Formats: sequence, C-alpha cells, structure tokens
Amino acid sequence: MKILFLGDIYGKPGREVLKKNLKHLKNEFSVDICIANFENLDDGRGISEKAAKLAFSYGVDYATSGNHLWDKPDSLPYLKLEKRICKPMNYPKPDIGMNFISAQIGAKNLLLLNLAGQSFMPPANSPFECVDEFLEKYSITENIIFVDFHAEATAEKRAMAWFLDGRVSALVGTHTHVQTADEQILPQGTAYITDVGMTGGHASVIGVQKDIIIDSIKDGVHKPYKTSQKGLEINGVMLDIDDHTNLTNKIIRIRRCFDGENS
Repeated sequence: MKILFLGDIYGKPGREVLKKNLKHLKNEFSVDICIANFENLDDGRGISEKAAKLAFSYGVDYATSGNHLWDKPDSLPYLKLEKRICKPMNYPKPDIGMNFISAQIGAKNLLLLNLAGQSFMPPANSPFECVDEFLEKYSITENIIFVDFHAEATAEKRAMAWFLDGRVSALVGTHTHVQTADEQILPQGTAYITDVGMTGGHASVIGVQKDIIIDSIKDGVHKPYKTSQKGLEINGVMLDIDDHTNLTNKIIRIRRCFDGENS
C-alpha cells in the first residue's frame, strides 16, 4: 500500500495549493490513500465544516489533527459526527472527535492514530501509555498502523519512534511546520520523520505573515495574525508499506514549491 501524508494544511493558501496540485501528486506516486493534518485548516487555527469538506473534495481521504482541533466552537457539532477526522487519542476530550480511524483499503485494514505530545504543549495524558494500551488490542500483524505524533519537542518524537519501532507501520511528526531531513526506516521496519512540515505559505513564520511575528517579538505586543499567501509549498511524505509484514519498505520526503517566493 502507498500512503501519501501531508503536513499541517495552513489556512486558505494551504487549501488552494491542494486544490491545484493534489490530484497530480497522487497520480505521480500512485497512492492508495491520502491523509493530511487538518488542525490549522481554517485560517491557521482549528477546523471548520466548510474548510474540511473542501479539503476532502480536493482528494484528502482522512485527516489527523492536534491541539487546535477544538478552537472553533461552531465546528464542534460537525466534529462529533465526522468520521474521517481523528483527534489526539490521549487528549482529554473524549466526546468530540474520533479516537482513531479504521479504514478498509482494498484487502488491507488501516488504523490511523493521532497522539499529542506533552513537552511544551497543552495538558494531555501520556501518549506512551495511551498507544501502549491501544497496541495491546490491535496488532501490526493484522493491520497497517499509521501514527501522527503532534508534538513540539524533537526528543519526545524521537523517543516515541524508538518506543514504537516494529510495532507500527509509520510514525510521522507534525506541529512545528518545519520539515526535517531525517526521514528513515528504523531497524525494526517502522518509517519515521521528526516533522513532515507544512502545506501553505512558507514566506512566513510557520504560516503567519512574517512582519507581524517579527514586530511582535521586537516590541512584545501581540498583533492579530494574518495568514501568509506567499511561498506556497506542499510538504509531505510518501510511504510504501509491505503488503505481507505491514512494515514500511520506503519513505520519500516531499517538498514541492509552487510560486518561488520563499524569502
């Protein structure tokens, strides 16, 4: 199975770059399923029903999220019903969002998990204990198991990767919006990257117009965020999962630039 995973889609620019390019990217890699992180989908914070439906219509099949999932109160009724978006399963909001997603893709069963880190992040239960309990019930021998670890600290992501090596098909990091160049197959067959990056405007500070952030840092006064429209990129990874072992044969890091404005 070939899985395309896209890093945090940031606001309207991220959605528009998907609209124009996702179909071609899926065809290029002949992927079976496309997953994306949606937590910044609506103007950088949270998910709206309208934005989610647009992203799904562009070719995303399932979505993960993170600590901003519940930032738009109007979207909570939608998140309670939408079966294609999963929340961090160790986050203490059990009634809003899917704990995990089980999807039949051809002859294979895919389990999609989302975990939130604890270091420099809002309060959450231990992701290590949470995923350990999950893996007592579900085995990689019977399922492809894909994990999006939405975390700030690189060390926490790296520790989770070693903890899950050979127990899941892939562990990909999200949240920092900065793509790392450490994609690899770990010794027991689990694919790993510390952060997949961001889909949206990279002539920015992690999605926000750069002058706003620079001024806020210089004078210490918060200013309303505005989403950057420039430096459009799609960041992601393509995973080639072995049909017999459910472990990963290959991970390819993807960084596609579309308007050349990255400075």
